[in-house]
Amino acid sequence: MGATSSSVNELPENEYLKKLSGRERISENDPFWNQLLSFSFNTPTNSDELKLLEEAAVSVCKSLVENNPRTGNLTALIKVFLSRTKELKISAECQNHLFIWQTHNALFIICCLLKVLICQMSEEELQVHFTYEEKTPGSYGSECEDLMEELLCCLIQLIVEIPLLDITYSISLEAVTTFVVFLSCQLFHKEILRESIIHKYLMRGRCLPYTSRLVKTLLYNFIRQERSPPPGTHVFQPESDGGGLLYGIASGVATGLWTVFTLGGVGSKRAPQQEESSPLANQSLLLLLVLANLTDAPDTPNPYRQAIMSFKNTQDSTALPSPNPHTFQINFNSLYTTLCEQQNSDQATLLLYILLHQNSNVRTYMLARTDMENLVLPILEILYHVEERNSHHVYMALIILLILTEDDGFNRSIHEVILKNITWYSERVLTEISLGSLLILVVIRTIQYNMTRTRDKYLHTNCLAALANMSAQFRSLHQYAAQRIISLFSLLSKKHNKVLEQATQSLRSSLASDDSPLPDYAQDLNVIEEVIRMMLEIINSCLTNSLHHNPNLVYALLYKRDLFEQFRTHSSFQDVMQNIDLVISFFSSRIEQAGAELSVERVLEIIKQGAVALPKDRLRKFPELKFKYVEEEQPEEFFIPYVWSLVYNSAVALYWSPQDIQLFTMDSG
Repeated sequence: MGATSSSVNELPENEYLKKLSGRERISENDPFWNQLLSFSFNTPTNSDELKLLEEAAVSVCKSLVENNPRTGNLTALIKVFLSRTKELKISAECQNHLFIWQTHNALFIICCLLKVLICQMSEEELQVHFTYEEKTPGSYGSECEDLMEELLCCLIQLIVEIPLLDITYSISLEAVTTFVVFLSCQLFHKEILRESIIHKYLMRGRCLPYTSRLVKTLLYNFIRQERSPPPGTHVFQPESDGGGLLYGIASGVATGLWTVFTLGGVGSKRAPQQEESSPLANQSLLLLLVLANLTDAPDTPNPYRQAIMSFKNTQDSTALPSPNPHTFQINFNSLYTTLCEQQNSDQATLLLYILLHQNSNVRTYMLARTDMENLVLPILEILYHVEERNSHHVYMALIILLILTEDDGFNRSIHEVILKNITWYSERVLTEISLGSLLILVVIRTIQYNMTRTRDKYLHTNCLAALANMSAQFRSLHQYAAQRIISLFSLLSKKHNKVLEQATQSLRSSLASDDSPLPDYAQDLNVIEEVIRMMLEIINSCLTNSLHHNPNLVYALLYKRDLFEQFRTHSSFQDVMQNIDLVISFFSSRIEQAGAELSVERVLEIIKQGAVALPKDRLRKFPELKFKYVEEEQPEEFFIPYVWSLVYNSAVALYWSPQDIQLFTMDSG
């Protein structure tokens, strides 16, 4: 078969794959392994390509599942790989392309086979395939556990110790991918895995000392965003002149054994979106999120989550020693920059949420940044394009805003940052606006979208909580932001009146007919009145704490003052309406005294003068509006399916058949 190009469809008939999966036991010292591992092809770069490869290899995998418990050929292949990894670091330093290439190929085959095994069987059954001991059958238990743990530990060592070079990029990526595959048992269980053999290996024993180094390396892989090297630097391919010396040696080893097969032609150019991305960064981030969301063991908290919760800034020389054994230091500036640049992806937004929520060092650092707009603007853009985003991504973005608005310093500083020409905001040309006013506009737009489309109370609550947290610090609100606050109140008022009218008509109909059931409008009315009260409290908070800073809000309030008439005597709103009513009356009187047909500029001038003249003690003080994000009980019920849906939908080379997935429905996933 040699070094000629061939279709992936020929794989089922490849004699060496058939031998690997057949009934003949192959010793780990057999020359067969050098022959098997001397193949060359373009590694799959996305799930579609991997799907083609896996479909072509179905018969090989089926045969291996059937024969491997008797032959132990998978065990032998793993041992061959483990023996080679001991020399991998020095091979990278010596630029030993051939050795690295063959080691990568061994891991690639292991990963493909592992995916099939995990999809088809339990962890206990999987252990059988990691076991083969011809002469000492009594050592079954320890042998199977040791080899599985040794492979996991070896993958971690490969990730953290092998330098990232052009020639090692592929094997580093394959190690991360295989690690994700190892943990993919969760995909094939409807319930959250709380006891797992693989989890046990990761949280105890030989893998545990590598916890902080693994988390740090995965973070740095994400930070660096290293792109895949160009073709030819890490994969052996035939050239038009017959190939160079290394390829000649490799094809000599493989003469007549393997076909060079491709998934779209040797050297075929990748799609533009693949060229722009970093597969290693993306896959490393997914693995990090999977590790961070492993459930705690009965007697051991998740060490990977502990590491993420406690790492510190390399620039912070005053940091006190941490009691957490898994803490480490990383460059926060580089992390911040990458997080700002990558918020278009769900997984980067989820990482930002985890860091802000769980790592106080990161949260303190980010809130102290003077360029907060670089982080907030991408989050606002996610919310602005709510129609194009999945609901989980929107929730994460919104919760991030809620966490940020818990800080008074943030709420003050966002009104001091002036932005120009926000091109993605299309409702109105915003030539100049503060970050704070833009945030208000986007959150209000999200509320209005939710009212007309999804009608999700959870989303409503968090949007209003973020506005409430900011309300006491509203400063120099843009006139459009002020208008939108009052417009939202107007929309809620109309909705309230509509539901009230429906309830009244329904009651009349039920009195006229004993047979017709009475619809329950009380719950709808209560929800709307809760939201209306929250909006009134937000307006009241701004007027009470920063009236003189917000003439545009007072102007909008006066312009639409008739909206508030019906709520003055409503028992649910009387207390919070007192200040609003006082402000409307006070400024209306001053404007009437100034005469008729006043210009907008003149009215604003009167408002500014009146704000100084209005005694502060006339406004009733209410408790400060402060809402803090609290994670729900058993958050893993949300986050674990979410993370695995990101893995499942990732463009990186992972593919699982939809009908095999148990963790989530394909509609929600």
